[in-house]
Amino acid sequence: MAERRLRPLRPLKRAQDPGRGSADDELVAPEESMDPRSRIADSAMDNRVIDNALYRGGRRVDSPATLADTITRLRATTGGLAWIGLYRPVETQLLALSEEFGLHELALEDAIVAHQRPKLERYGDTLFVVLRSARYLDETEEVDFGELHVFLGPDFVLTVRHSEAPDLAVVRRRLEDDPDLLKRGTEAILYAILDAVVDGYAPVVAGLQNDIDEIETEVFGGDPKVSRRIYELSREVIEFQRATIPLLAMLDRLIAGFDKYGTDEELRRYLRDVADHATTVVERVTGFRQMLTDILTVNATLVSQAQNEEMKNLTEASYAQNEEIKKISAWAAILFAPTLIGTVYGMNFDHMPELHWTAGYPVALTLMLGTCLTLYLIFKRRDWL
Repeated sequence: MAERRLRPLRPLKRAQDPGRGSADDELVAPEESMDPRSRIADSAMDNRVIDNALYRGGRRVDSPATLADTITRLRATTGGLAWIGLYRPVETQLLALSEEFGLHELALEDAIVAHQRPKLERYGDTLFVVLRSARYLDETEEVDFGELHVFLGPDFVLTVRHSEAPDLAVVRRRLEDDPDLLKRGTEAILYAILDAVVDGYAPVVAGLQNDIDEIETEVFGGDPKVSRRIYELSREVIEFQRATIPLLAMLDRLIAGFDKYGTDEELRRYLRDVADHATTVVERVTGFRQMLTDILTVNATLVSQAQNEEMKNLTEASYAQNEEIKKISAWAAILFAPTLIGTVYGMNFDHMPELHWTAGYPVALTLMLGTCLTLYLIFKRRDWL
């Protein structure tokens, strides 16, 4: 097999070291400052290789010990296909593979930095795909999102995982158990990966549906903590939308290129099936977001109603208390009048004309009763009694 002509990469920045000459300057990728992972020595590179195999005719024919052996044997094999699976590879490892397979520098930069949105890009005869996986964690009732980068060439597939999910070992076993599918080439591997990612969304959809059902129960049960849970679940649904909605456009682009790139007819059917499943997931997730918006509105209404009811009860209690105070005040005023009169007439001064008045006692009693009766009628008329 003729050697592949490599696409030249942009010159990389050099790390300046006063104690070393320019010939020994160490190459540093331009995005290294953006990469949170520390650099690992070359001797530890192969620890990042999850699986590494050569296939011919849909069957595994070799499992090289190192990536260098894989490249050497791939070039020495006619009609061979290399599938290299990496997990959080170091920068120098990807740079070496880029030189061997002629990966575009922009796609390489995305794979190194990670944190990319789902997308599909073609660079000559190489296809670069970014996928966002998702899995539902029952223990914490949360959604864990992952990221997967896939490079596909005519005779190689390079998968770069930046998270635990998806489990590509399952995908690899599925294809190795189905040689008729695997012998259809790199597009068959891409289909199997897409199918695994989309199938992995189903438990997430079921988990989110269960969470929404529980939230509805909590909302109508008056749980005060439900607002926080609605907010957190809404964020997960939005993140899930960001992972799934771009997938529809990616699949549409793949389907639109069937004729141009001569995609196998059976693979076309498989990819259409994946697109149907992805559409169903997107529709469900969109419905979840609307449901959560409605639930949040209902919860706000119920909270407002509860507050209004509480204010009403407080108002009624205050009104009843005021009524009691008015009654007490009215009776206090009625009882105060005879006390005042009796106090005046109880002052035993010698020069009080009423003290020696024969009619003074009945007049004092009459005045007391009259004052009390007058005050009673006044308070009764004003509904204080």
